[in-house]
Amino acid sequence: MKIAVVGAGAMGSVYAGLLAEANNEVWVIDVWKEHLDVIRQRGLRLEGASGNRTIRNIHVAAEPGEAGECELVVIATKASGVASAARAIAPLLTCDSVILTIQNGLGAGKRIRESIDSENIILGVAGGFGASVKAPGYAHHNGMSLICLGELQGGISPRLQKVTRVWEEAGFKVRMFEDINQLIWEKFVCNVAFSGPCTVFHRSLGQLMADPASWQIALNCAREAYAIGQAGDIAFGFNDVDAYVTEFGKKMPDARPSMLQDHMAKRPSEIDAINGVVPVLAAELGRQAPYNEVVSAIIRARESEF
Repeated sequence: MKIAVVGAGAMGSVYAGLLAEANNEVWVIDVWKEHLDVIRQRGLRLEGASGNRTIRNIHVAAEPGEAGECELVVIATKASGVASAARAIAPLLTCDSVILTIQNGLGAGKRIRESIDSENIILGVAGGFGASVKAPGYAHHNGMSLICLGELQGGISPRLQKVTRVWEEAGFKVRMFEDINQLIWEKFVCNVAFSGPCTVFHRSLGQLMADPASWQIALNCAREAYAIGQAGDIAFGFNDVDAYVTEFGKKMPDARPSMLQDHMAKRPSEIDAINGVVPVLAAELGRQAPYNEVVSAIIRARESEF
């Protein structure tokens, strides 16, 4: 399959590397010239959960038009970049091309639909899958437990099955879901618990959980998000939010959320799509989300100084 991965950050690099290693024609599209140059000249060095090696059969491009039409386009940008990425990928698309976005936070599918005329949209959730870029052309992933995929409009379609097979053949553990919205919300609750609080306290997941005071703040952030989901009739697969996020964190104690990595690199984060959206959704219901409101305010204040 000919695949374009738009956004070659940590997760995008891991996706591209494994998909290329499975003999797909993979194009990485990004504006980070140094990263692309290293991949072009020496290949992508990949280490972590799936082993250590260098993958040399990856194509790179700074503009989508260089890659040409693709069967699958994976949008792997940050949440804030989804809309602009969707507007830019027209040269990659045919009427049958499938657009897949795997994002933290909420609203990625809506932003794609508002930016480009396509009904072929699949949403993904990465579970237990932390990653980081160590240097240009060099990515590391802390775990790769599960990729959950589902149609934006729900149901199990032939194109969803085809995309699932491609990812499975690349070594990913994949499950299809008729209601991907449930999985998105379950991951969102975990993101809310760890992304903002780990960034505020500058701690890994395990370090955050080991400190009673900061962990209580994180749990309250998760509880606020969970309550909003319940009010919106999300069919959560659990009823104990504290236990759920605790088990999630125990699987990757040494991981640092991408939001914390962004702040360490003095980059803006995805705060508006994660902790920052909780007070917005709460207000729509006539509620408040004070823990997320304070955490988001601290992060935005820090980012204003970058």
